[in-house]
Amino acid sequence: MKATIERAKLLRCLSHVQSVVERRNTIPILSNVLIEADEGGHVKVMATDLDLQVVESLEANSVESGGAITVSAHLLFDIARKLPDGSEVSLETAENRMTIKAGRSRFSLPTLPRDDFPVIVEGDLPTSFELPAATLAELIDRTRFAISTEETRYYLNGIFFHVSDEDGGVLKAAATDGHRLARYTLSRPAGAEGMPDVIVPRKAVGELRKLLEEAMEGNVQIDLSPSKIRFTLGGEGGVVLTSKLIDGTFPDYSRVIPTGNDKLLKVDPKSLFSGVDRVATIATEKTRAVKMGLEGDKVTLTVTSPDNGNATEEVPGQYGADGMEIGFNAGYLKDILHQIDSDTVEMHFADAGAPTLIRKDEGSPALYVLMPMRV
Repeated sequence: MKATIERAKLLRCLSHVQSVVERRNTIPILSNVLIEADEGGHVKVMATDLDLQVVESLEANSVESGGAITVSAHLLFDIARKLPDGSEVSLETAENRMTIKAGRSRFSLPTLPRDDFPVIVEGDLPTSFELPAATLAELIDRTRFAISTEETRYYLNGIFFHVSDEDGGVLKAAATDGHRLARYTLSRPAGAEGMPDVIVPRKAVGELRKLLEEAMEGNVQIDLSPSKIRFTLGGEGGVVLTSKLIDGTFPDYSRVIPTGNDKLLKVDPKSLFSGVDRVATIATEKTRAVKMGLEGDKVTLTVTSPDNGNATEEVPGQYGADGMEIGFNAGYLKDILHQIDSDTVEMHFADAGAPTLIRKDEGSPALYVLMPMRV
């Protein structure tokens, strides 16, 4: 294989695919990217960790001879990053080596044969629909912070997507770690009817979100089956991310969304976030709880730490029900408040031991549930 590619194109492409590659690998070929060039000037770059695969196509300046080879993903990326701006990069393979030339620089890297490179077999992906990239990015941003990192509860290590017929058909995305729940609802896209319930793994969600950053204008084509999902960004010749889905059953989260919480607090999320952040300064690992005292037109935030003393702050709010005190994990509360980009947030309470419902307003696509802590 011999191809010449502009550095900027190569670097952009490698930045998309190399982050899929794990730094430590017991299987040497999984540290590599697969590069395929054809005589028509098309180059395809692919990386995988056996559960997730990213493929990107780009146009070379010239391809003298086609072929396919695999080479270290992180090394090639680091080399491309350090080459001078505007340079042309020549990739040439011979006798188990790849020679990389640009300007006066020359590198020779070991390669492994293309035939050993594992490819995820997608099989049939019967459900197919499109979503605007900006909508998909917002959906991920509003839910992924609640994904569980507990490996034992592997079925919570991703975002759960499912459709239902309510309100003329909706697509819902939910994530929970048992302490908090985030759910995002949008109108069901054409083609998503009868879609199987799927759990998209945390790593795939993270990689997809990075790719969306550069493709906000267009739509994302989503094709899925009960075991695999494929996201195509930028249409033909764009980036294709394919992932295995988590093989497990997501719990019936709708049971924990409270419907009868009758005590309503309206408050500025930024003021409450800052207040919680300040008083939590003295919290330790053991006492991450912040106590909220609700009364009339103010919220009193208190943190008490046996080692570091205590802190109190008052935040203005609107609260019309009987006074109450409730405790939350300060970090979890901040994570949720950080998602609300408006001047008011609604917090619906029942009592100090019941889950609290948090949302921007009744029409908001995003909804959050936070379990209280004893304080």
